[in-house]
Amino acid sequence: MAEAQAGGVPAAPRGLWYLAMPGTRLRRGTAVHRTLLDEPVLIGRDKAGAVFAMRDICPHRAMPLSAGRFDGETVTCAYHGWQFGTDGVCRNIPSLVEDTRDSVRLDRIGVKSYPCREAQHLIWVYMGDGADAPPEDLPTPPEIPARGRPGIAETLDLECHFDDAVIGLIDPAHGAYVHRNWWWRSSKTLTEKAKRYAPSELGFTMVRHAPSANSRIIRLLRGEKTVEISFRLPGVRVEHMTLGARHYYVGVTAMTPVSEYRTAMHHVMYWSHPLMTLAKPLVVPVTRNFLNQDRTAMNRQREGRKKSDAAMLLPDADTPAKWYMALKKELAAARAEDRDFRNPVTETVLRWRS
Repeated sequence: MAEAQAGGVPAAPRGLWYLAMPGTRLRRGTAVHRTLLDEPVLIGRDKAGAVFAMRDICPHRAMPLSAGRFDGETVTCAYHGWQFGTDGVCRNIPSLVEDTRDSVRLDRIGVKSYPCREAQHLIWVYMGDGADAPPEDLPTPPEIPARGRPGIAETLDLECHFDDAVIGLIDPAHGAYVHRNWWWRSSKTLTEKAKRYAPSELGFTMVRHAPSANSRIIRLLRGEKTVEISFRLPGVRVEHMTLGARHYYVGVTAMTPVSEYRTAMHHVMYWSHPLMTLAKPLVVPVTRNFLNQDRTAMNRQREGRKKSDAAMLLPDADTPAKWYMALKKELAAARAEDRDFRNPVTETVLRWRS
């Protein structure tokens, strides 16, 4: 992937968990191809339900393993039938004859395996720094404050740079202009917002507060409501809203880099209120429309990026973008200097109109 323009800090930092796909899209005994950080990855679920990830290239003649077969236990290459376990270790080379079989150490032949975890029905893949083995004590994937299966899980391809996708994700001021819907905020109803932010793990959090009053769809929900919005590297935003004393809504949006100018946007929604389940046939098209508006904006920005690297950052409204770049820079420095990460975000109140 290309370097970002901020001091040579990579656009997509290594040594972190990336959301590869919603787990609800991967049945037992199946495997699918994904590209993460420009690397071909085969992601599968074995017969027992466990997920795994390995490099999607056979070490023999570079055939994509996703072109072959997976029977729930073994991946078979489509070219010469080489077989690999879900740990990436070679199990069988059919072309070997008895005289040579004992001279070939199958356990020394393998495909790179990636740490892979499933939590809250989301599949995360740990993209290391290129070393042969990941650290012994891996951090845990981002914690999602939800239970059960997600009600909605959408993935869209954005034709834009990863940094632009993430900055768009945490930008607080575009809603009235990008999301022009009767049920959302209008540019004619701009109001001043004042939100308190605090540092949190590998990122920052807009601390819990009452939702914005000029959002029509939020006003439809009865009962006392509070919301907390957190962001953490590499590009994960979690919105946690309480609905009265018993129910909740959680929205997870994660940006995952595919290649230099292609980013996957995953959006997953959880809720506990039965009325939201009844409204799902309406919520699904509304959500898709909302996400497509973001995709259109990002793709249009990419067209402008071909002619300009303009990045004018204003006070307060663009502070989250500044924090994102500072967080990436600090993470790279901490690793280069072999020291603990020091969060550059300080607690403050940001003000803007939206």
